[in-house]
Amino acid sequence: MSGGRERDAGSGVSRRGFITSMGAGAVGAAALGARPAEATPATAVGAGETVPLALRVNGVERRVAVEPRTTLLEVLRGPLGLAGAKPACERGECGACTVLVGGETRYACMMLALEAEGAEVTTVEGLLDGETLGPVQQAFVEKDGFQCGFCTSGQVMAVEGLLRKRQDPTPDEIREGLSGNLCRCGAYAHIFEAARRAGELKRGGGR
Repeated sequence: MSGGRERDAGSGVSRRGFITSMGAGAVGAAALGARPAEATPATAVGAGETVPLALRVNGVERRVAVEPRTTLLEVLRGPLGLAGAKPACERGECGACTVLVGGETRYACMMLALEAEGAEVTTVEGLLDGETLGPVQQAFVEKDGFQCGFCTSGQVMAVEGLLRKRQDPTPDEIREGLSGNLCRCGAYAHIFEAARRAGELKRGGGR
């Protein structure tokens, strides 16, 4: 021993140095072992790349190219030019973007466009007969079911979806059917009346 240091015979390396170097090596190995593996892409489509999409919207076949992450709302308002569904909260809380997909009410902002492939998509524009309002749209006009109008297309589509399932809904069923659609102007009483009137118009021979 010399100066309190232990050395391996003939190696010239102190035991403390050996242990220290081994400890550092172990830490390094652990750090390398904890390093995550290279991420494997979940899809073969890279960022910014598009895939073909065929949609049937308001009875018409439409073909577009979209990024897989594109929402149905973005496709409707963008390449398809259907601005009836409104972007408002864009988090599935207000219902301004409500459309029908396969006859079911859906928030277009919360649905990927690719999910709608093969299903019939109906927007508020699809309720028109040429320039003539559909029964639900007409009922909203008759009963003054809107103020600023921003939520109106979503409200109309929610009522349309409800009436396709319940031809003569009760007041409670109307409130439940519209519970996912917010009106910031507070025109709910008129909206509920419009829903009731739309049911009458449809039962009277309207679409």
